[in-house]
Amino acid sequence: MATQIPQTSTSEHASAGFLPRIGRSLAVVPALGWLIGVLCAVIIEYVIGDTLAVMLYLPKVPALFGTTLVLKEPLLFPSALLFVLLVYALPIGAVARMSAGWTNRAAVALERVPIWLSVLVHLGLLYAVLHVWTEASDYRLQVAKLIMIAVMLTLSINVINGYMGEFSCSHPGFMALGAYASSVFTLLLFKQDRLFGAALLPESLGPYFFPIALVIGGAAAALGALVVAIPSFRTRGDYLAIISLAFMFIVKSAIENIEPIGGPRGMGGQPHWSTLPAVFAGMAICIWIINNFVRSTMGKALNAVRDNEIAADAMTVNTRRTKMVAFMFGAFWAGVAGGFYAHEVRHVTPGSFGIQMLAEVLAMVYFGGLNSVVGSIVGAVSISMISEILKPLQLYKWIIIPLILILVMIFRPTGLVAFRDFDIKRILGARR
Repeated sequence: MATQIPQTSTSEHASAGFLPRIGRSLAVVPALGWLIGVLCAVIIEYVIGDTLAVMLYLPKVPALFGTTLVLKEPLLFPSALLFVLLVYALPIGAVARMSAGWTNRAAVALERVPIWLSVLVHLGLLYAVLHVWTEASDYRLQVAKLIMIAVMLTLSINVINGYMGEFSCSHPGFMALGAYASSVFTLLLFKQDRLFGAALLPESLGPYFFPIALVIGGAAAALGALVVAIPSFRTRGDYLAIISLAFMFIVKSAIENIEPIGGPRGMGGQPHWSTLPAVFAGMAICIWIINNFVRSTMGKALNAVRDNEIAADAMTVNTRRTKMVAFMFGAFWAGVAGGFYAHEVRHVTPGSFGIQMLAEVLAMVYFGGLNSVVGSIVGAVSISMISEILKPLQLYKWIIIPLILILVMIFRPTGLVAFRDFDIKRILGARR
């Protein structure tokens, strides 16, 4: 009996090969091409977004790519999807693909210049994208800045929980110390305030001293980290987690009982100096310094302590010094993030730095992936966006996010992008 060979239609063959062809054509686009494509998309939205939204019967330009709008009004899903396709997906893909040739040549040219110059070019394009995108609304602007602050916070905790292998729960406490220390500095010197009275210096000088306020916040957090670092010499695992959790509650309770800094009512009226350029620059510097730190000799020592502390000590690694430096370094950047946060929301209370913040930052670092700068960035951006998108669902938001984390822990126990180096040259290089 003759065997019948199943026939496949021409359309099935075409559809089967269409997506791979698109994937292969886009794989040759360098980072420069993608940034230019995204910049063109946000410019298109800025110029014709309002008109297009009216044509598609949308009440306004979708704030976060239509997601929050659809959750509030599901019937607007087709219109929101079409808006995103016309404004973002098609322009980004078309511009990136059409510019692949010359952007690859430009990327090759940038490989011949100092790496810092290439980084500045790409950062300039990324900042331009954020600047144009956030011009649409103050809501977008605040979301973008809070996500960048979350990136700094996630990177700082990954130094301890990822690269050193400890399980620290003290980061909300470090962030609180940084937020309050920087706020005291700026309010005392540059702002008329109910707690400290008249300003000691003209407020116009304040923005120039803002970096000093951030460093003071980071230093306060680093000093607080000594309380956790010293017990870490003798404890690990669950015991250190309990000590670090106790530290967080001690900081929170101490601030609640110090009336000169507002007590449980908190501290408000901070100058709005966490501008988009300032937060963007702070995030870029944080990524650069932490990436260099974890790739340095100290970073290798951290990995040795994580893998086997006894063996690391036998191989002449000063484990006490390594732990001390890691805790203080991670806490410093958490304090800097706290300073940015305080001068963005402009009102901080002890309750802001509790269990909920701890849960969010732990979700970011473990969702993105341990021992990975790229993973920290992915985790912070992903969880922050998901949390913001799901706000219309209110209580159900705190059911969906844990379910997402459970699925990630089942199928990707180490996180989405764990144990991956942040190689600038590879990311920014040409695609041949």
